[in-house]
Amino acid sequence: MIIEFYKYQGTGNDFIIIDDRDNEFDTADNSLIAALCERRMGIGADGLILLRNHATSDFEMIYFNADGKQSSMCGNGGRCIVAFAQLLEMIDNSCSFMAIDGIHQAKIIDNEVALQMQDVHGINRDGDAFVLDTGSPHYISFVENTDAINVQKKGTAVRHSATYKKEGVNVNFVQLGNPPKMRTYERGVEDETLSCGTGAVAAAIALDQIGEVEDNLIEITTAGGSLSVTFEPFNNTYRNIWLSGPAEVVYMGEFAC
Repeated sequence: MIIEFYKYQGTGNDFIIIDDRDNEFDTADNSLIAALCERRMGIGADGLILLRNHATSDFEMIYFNADGKQSSMCGNGGRCIVAFAQLLEMIDNSCSFMAIDGIHQAKIIDNEVALQMQDVHGINRDGDAFVLDTGSPHYISFVENTDAINVQKKGTAVRHSATYKKEGVNVNFVQLGNPPKMRTYERGVEDETLSCGTGAVAAAIALDQIGEVEDNLIEITTAGGSLSVTFEPFNNTYRNIWLSGPAEVVYMGEFAC
């Protein structure tokens, strides 16, 4: 069978996206997904996303990490699938879609995609680091210089530590500044990625916790570009969270399976 795919990227976080409204793609074939995401022998991507029909929303997003396993919410992936749905002429400039963590609203404004994230409850500490779930679990470590960090080595150490080894965690290193800078080690990819949307949201909340956010809006610089996060804090909960940034098609192609 020949399957058409589209390659998208959102601030360097890249995805294989497939229009699977006919439910033809075998979601149980983890080895195929991992092979497609492999960067030397496959197409290469941080993850694979299926767009499917949904009974009450504009569409459904099914997300797989580069290791082939279905995973938790991906913020940049969510923004990219919204841009893809517009390319397919399924939506105009706004939509709602179902993801693994529930319904998301999205808007396309001036060639950027703004995605509403789920409310965040429970911000924990692990020593000096912040630990919170923004659709995916994140560990936020503030560092003096992100350029000096060996993200692969230090990220692996945290992700595979006794505390996080079973479920995994995404590890983010954040440098204070105007704007702050962030580098991320992602579970499921098991390497550094150029950007992480749920990580940017987690970093924004951690920055707010230490008093580094003004007017509930912050821009964060990743290796692949800039993302902005807005929110409404209420006690120890953050709501009306929006993640915004570019989402662009790179190319389209076909593969046989």
